[in-house]
Amino acid sequence: MKYWPATHPDSLLASFRSPTYLRWQAGVQMFWLIGLVQGPLAVHGFQWSWMAPTLASIVVYVACTVGVFIGPLCRLPFYAAAIVALGFVLWLVNPISLGYVVLGVSLLAYARRPWFWLVGTLAATAMTLTWAFAFGIPFLHVSIVFAAGLISGCGNYLYVRGARRDAALRLSQDEVQRLATLAERERIGRDLHDLLGHTLSLITLKSELAKRLALADPVRAQQEMEEVERVARHTLAEVRSAVTGLRAGDLAGEIVSARVMLEASGIALSAELPDRFDLAPTAEAELALVLREAVTNIHRHSSATEARVVITRNGEEFSMRITDNGCGGLAAHGNGVSGMRERIRRIGGRLAIESPARQGTLLAIDLPRARSLLERSA
Repeated sequence: MKYWPATHPDSLLASFRSPTYLRWQAGVQMFWLIGLVQGPLAVHGFQWSWMAPTLASIVVYVACTVGVFIGPLCRLPFYAAAIVALGFVLWLVNPISLGYVVLGVSLLAYARRPWFWLVGTLAATAMTLTWAFAFGIPFLHVSIVFAAGLISGCGNYLYVRGARRDAALRLSQDEVQRLATLAERERIGRDLHDLLGHTLSLITLKSELAKRLALADPVRAQQEMEEVERVARHTLAEVRSAVTGLRAGDLAGEIVSARVMLEASGIALSAELPDRFDLAPTAEAELALVLREAVTNIHRHSSATEARVVITRNGEEFSMRITDNGCGGLAAHGNGVSGMRERIRRIGGRLAIESPARQGTLLAIDLPRARSLLERSA
């Protein structure tokens, strides 16, 4: 049975692809509860006058914190404000609850509008000043609430703004790829319609003519059927060429797509390319797919900050080097490596991998007879 509440699709944790920072912060905030109990226990000893409300506040705090991270974003300001209010209520019996106020204000920075956090910081500071006059709380606490609320909230705001920008960039990239694929399919559809419409009409007319001539003039009928066969074979070759355009990729376009993907993840990509690749379409399509798989591995598994693609062409020889400064340890037959090896093998190339732990990864692809493949395809 599942007791943990489900994450709302519009929550903080569901909004970002890799919310490691959010999980880490949630864990630290739960760990802080130890200090909430240990502080007054060390100063005043065990007394139900402060222990009972403190334990009750922990239950409310945990529920509100869970709501902040997995509840809908529209409710986040209410959960954070409840934590701030909880801190002021408990402050009179447990001064360590000052932490509730600071944490609640900093969580307001995760809201969709930054003015929630700024107004919340000013309101909490004013409330602390009121508490200082009313209950003799040290005025130092006013400065602590104001400074800590601004500093911690600023960190949260910068993180969530960057994460939302990256998420929007990924969505934009996916939309561009979808539209490009759709445009290519429409182009091929038009080409096939124009090609097959005329050719099939011609085949139909010649077949009908051969049918009428089958008994009256068998020699002429045979000539017509030979013409039908010739047209059909030629059309089949053109259809295969058109359909290949749907599957084939190109290295230049794949490098542009790789740069967008990696930079959206905070990974800088540099590339050194020759003026022309001079590759057969089949070989270039396979190499583009290998590059895509390698970049996907860097994006998902490497924890890198920099990546590099170097492509060189020297006469018959073609080489591509893909490197990153990540954690290394790429398995020889995992993470799509087997598929990459098979693609390179199909075009007569070699793939070598160097991936020592914590020293990055190097993928070396060599194609010794690239010129021969180009001439053969021509």
